[in-house]
Amino acid sequence: MCQVFISADPALYACRARSVRLHGVATSIRLENLFWQVLEEIAARDGLGVPALCARLYDELLAERGSVDNFASFLRVCCGRYLALQLSGGIPQDRSIPIRSLNPGRVLATERAPAAPLGGTRQAA
Repeated sequence: MCQVFISADPALYACRARSVRLHGVATSIRLENLFWQVLEEIAARDGLGVPALCARLYDELLAERGSVDNFASFLRVCCGRYLALQLSGGIPQDRSIPIRSLNPGRVLATERAPAAPLGGTRQAA
């Protein structure tokens, strides 16, 4: 099992900091390269750069929750949810389809749908 994970390219888990403007304040966000790659894909789908996507996510999260705690972790979760929602069919894998064009209710319904067991089903003993 571990070979699947430990064979990852070390460049994917190397950290990199990027400067972005969040709510009018220049700040630095440090993430692993894999997460920056996923954020680049998400941003590109809607014709944004990564800094603009981060600013939009930050502003919308602030408006919804009233505060933003651990924004870097929030971005990692966004990346994981994006990939999981692609697997569940909620977000099309066709990168030419903008995320802003999707119905959020339909996308989130795929997240809540019961998933088939990974690796098949167990037989009763």
